[in-house]
Amino acid sequence: MNANAQPKSALVIGAGPAGLTAAWVLGRQNVRVLVLEADTIVGGIARTSEYKGFRFDIGGHRFFSKVRAVEALWNEMLGPEMLTRPRLSRIYYDGKWFDYPLKAGNALMGLGLTRTIAIGFSYLWRQLFPIKPEVSFEDWTVNRFGWSLYNTFFKAYTEKVWGIPCNQIGAQWAAQRIKGLSLWSAAREMMLAPFRSKNSTKIRSLIEEFKYPRLGPGMMWETFTTKVEAQGNTVQMASAVVKLHHAIGRITAVDYKKDGAITRVPVEAVVSTMPLRQLIDALSPEAPKEVRDAAHQLSYRDFLTVALIVNQAEMFPDNWIYVHDPGVKLGRIQNFKNWSPEMVPDQSKTCLGLEYFCFEGDGLWTMADKDLIALGTKELAAIGLADPSKVVDGTVVRMPKAYPVYDGGYLQALEVLRAYLTTFTNLQLAGRNGLHKYNNQDHAMVTGILAAKALLGAKADPWLVNVEDDYHEEGGDSFDPGGDLSELLGSQPAVPVAAKDLELRVKS
Repeated sequence: MNANAQPKSALVIGAGPAGLTAAWVLGRQNVRVLVLEADTIVGGIARTSEYKGFRFDIGGHRFFSKVRAVEALWNEMLGPEMLTRPRLSRIYYDGKWFDYPLKAGNALMGLGLTRTIAIGFSYLWRQLFPIKPEVSFEDWTVNRFGWSLYNTFFKAYTEKVWGIPCNQIGAQWAAQRIKGLSLWSAAREMMLAPFRSKNSTKIRSLIEEFKYPRLGPGMMWETFTTKVEAQGNTVQMASAVVKLHHAIGRITAVDYKKDGAITRVPVEAVVSTMPLRQLIDALSPEAPKEVRDAAHQLSYRDFLTVALIVNQAEMFPDNWIYVHDPGVKLGRIQNFKNWSPEMVPDQSKTCLGLEYFCFEGDGLWTMADKDLIALGTKELAAIGLADPSKVVDGTVVRMPKAYPVYDGGYLQALEVLRAYLTTFTNLQLAGRNGLHKYNNQDHAMVTGILAAKALLGAKADPWLVNVEDDYHEEGGDSFDPGGDLSELLGSQPAVPVAAKDLELRVKS
């Protein structure tokens, strides 16, 4: 958009972290905003669902960020409602429990001396003879851990999460999610842990504390919604965008479906967080064939949570447990009472979130809720965590397109889509699915800020938020944005802001 042409109104597609943050920033500049959300709950994958007073996340959502502006914004929104929580998690594998972060005695006892020696030699071999070039997740991980540890702890769980072989997952995903964690660095941190202060580790996976809203992450996005509406703007639920009309490089109108009726809204500016594939399919006139083909190369992994209510006050101390054992379909277990006691209305009971990774339409996805509850109960008992007779109730929540997949060819497809979509002068993309990037909620918020600033005339580009190079929980120094939150977000008319001013490493 023209730097001097601030829009008077804007439409935001999606009421997740990116969409609501963008709407709030635009509202601060007196832009009239309509947010359209297809679901009935705000927060996207960072929502908090509720069943009979029991609150549970769609996965656990820690509030920890290197981006000071985001942390300041969280504090501005919830302040004393943010709890400081200890991080405790373990891995279940081969019928044994492993502390995570690794602890020498526990790992040695669980793996046995013979396997531990084999892991050490396997690691040393790959340090001498690394796989080149690193193309896949398998290549990246084996080079840093060795084949033995990769096969023990990474392969089964990763394939359970993504539903495809590790040699078909891009190395970019590994570089983003486990960057800085190798066998040597994990062992070094294990030895130095007694001498470190909390949160001083340089390995992002080993952060020991995090913030968490008293009533779950949805509390943050419910508060954002209230703030957006207090600006005189609208967050409209159960309103699925089905068509984006465009002409001469601008989005001119948006059609959405609510209660079976289609409504058309003329638009001056748009922030979209809807999945890229869905966005391209919704364009009218339709995008060129090569763009549509690129969009359909993008794939997604879907997700469901089986929330079980157990008639037992205390079960295990972990916030969450990774289930690496291939003998069960279960991928991860959240103990929401250990995230915040107020997630559970009856302290004599516990609410567990059993997480299953699937594809929309497959056997798990289409399984009846009662059968999923029975499966979860059976698998919980199989790994020795609960007496099935104590499971007194349960519910199921399905989340489509929870994870953008980093498979072969996705980067090339993204380049085609980005080149096409940036020709629309009044359209900005943001969020995990909007950019097809595995962003967590803090970086999703930054993309929302940058999308809003770009529409307001600033030199800002959400595509430059590059979590592949600098993951949000990794320790170490970061840029200081300078100024307070109000100045950074623009209480005055929009001024140029670059991604580096939000403490992010960007692509050159």
